Amino acid sequence: MYTNLNRRRFLALSVATASAAALAACTRNPEPRTTAERVLPTDPVVTDYESRRPSSGNTVNQPLNAAAFTAAVAGKTVSTWGYNTGLAAPTIRAKAGDRLTVNLNNALQEETSIHWHGLALRNDQDGVPGLTQDPVAAGTEFAYDFRLAHPGTYWYHSHVEMQRERALYGALIIEDPAEKLVYDRDWVIVLDDWMDGITGTPDDVVKELSGGMPMSGSMPGMDHGSMGSTPAPSGGSSGMKHMLMGSRSDFLGGDAGDVSYPFHLFNSKAPDQAEILTATTGQVIRLRIINAAGDTAYRVGIPRQKLTLTHTDGFPVQHQDVDAVVLGMGERIDALLTVREGFTPVMALAEGKTGQALGFISTGTGKQPLPATLPNKLEGTVVDGGQLKADPTVTLADKAPDRTHDVHLTGTMAKYDWGINGNRFDMTKPLENAFDIKAGERVEVNFINDTAMWHPLHLHGHTFQVSGGGARKDTVIVRPKQTVTVIFDADNPGQWLTHCHNAYHAERGMMAVFSYTK
Repeated sequence: MYTNLNRRRFLALSVATASAAALAACTRNPEPRTTAERVLPTDPVVTDYESRRPSSGNTVNQPLNAAAFTAAVAGKTVSTWGYNTGLAAPTIRAKAGDRLTVNLNNALQEETSIHWHGLALRNDQDGVPGLTQDPVAAGTEFAYDFRLAHPGTYWYHSHVEMQRERALYGALIIEDPAEKLVYDRDWVIVLDDWMDGITGTPDDVVKELSGGMPMSGSMPGMDHGSMGSTPAPSGGSSGMKHMLMGSRSDFLGGDAGDVSYPFHLFNSKAPDQAEILTATTGQVIRLRIINAAGDTAYRVGIPRQKLTLTHTDGFPVQHQDVDAVVLGMGERIDALLTVREGFTPVMALAEGKTGQALGFISTGTGKQPLPATLPNKLEGTVVDGGQLKADPTVTLADKAPDRTHDVHLTGTMAKYDWGINGNRFDMTKPLENAFDIKAGERVEVNFINDTAMWHPLHLHGHTFQVSGGGARKDTVIVRPKQTVTVIFDADNPGQWLTHCHNAYHAERGMMAVFSYTK
């Protein structure tokens, strides 16, 4: 449970970091103060805001057991961790306004938690150990219990170190009882890059990356500003097993990723064992695509057929027909597809890397193509969710910002010292260098990428809007040396993490907290 001891710890942190908060993170209009009383997860206002959320009176319950187990990945036997002893965790389905209860049983040998990615939920259920709750110790249980305020495509995953890089994640679909989108059925697609139990463990990767990239002119990919156009198929040389050299994506602005993966999975299946959705010619399928990867963006499309994009990160957008869409880690896209006769390949190419994840839609006729016979490019009209426009029904009201925060993304591959505003996040001091906000404010955030690497930035507990009428999102791609400005309404009091959703960048320090103060 979240104890009174933790509350005292948070209060102590609030006082201890007050002077740092006054200097926090390039805030252009900071409030002059010497103390900051913070709205903690245990504050009664958190319960008050929860009571204001819509309620259908219905409760959905899903028990989850986090444990080690043995599974097959691409025909290879691996030992990994997941929920309910499966590489594919249960897909939780509910309706907007429902109450979700999840009893997490931790059968791992270490502590864990669950973060509900993209949800505007009560702060004490957000699943960030040391910030919103105690970690769930090995051999114990924790009961998550909260209302589901908004419909959309979301997901859940562990928020303890590198556990998400195993199989501790699953889809969460919140259906809209008033849905106006017309389709015959939907297909939830979870994409992931996989190496656990094949080439090593996620902890092995962190250890290798933490040593930094040796800046040798003899190795490709050292200079992020002059990388070649052909991605290397494997890790580098000089004893580096996991570090990827020479990956490049012009779409992402340069280096595509840090880590070499042997497999890319589509609903936990490698391409040679691709999942097949049976359908009828002419049916309209809603694709709900989730990028659960640690280090890989995916370019998703169907050869010679358009997708109609309808939602990003759970919120509707102005419909756009595209040849492919790129999802950064943590992003979700909903798209409509009209089924054609035969086998239709749904391809997710590892952006700037080699390899793909793959599924098929089949009408029961024709012959299933072999993965090697499919195109290795998806070109034409290609966008990412941050380039879409919000549907007018979800556009934030025009309002001048009450507060602006500049969030500089900092660090280098040379030292692998990722951070925000030059600070590497310390979970033992989570409120140090916090970005202070107050309930009721319109907050403007400038994500300023000072690095030579792209970053998918995620904000917990809120949905922001990309400036200029852009999409409503909770995760957005920020390209090298570029700035993405977003706005959000501070309407969910508590302590909320923001971080790069590259698992390795976050682990090495690219995290901070948006902190509600009284």
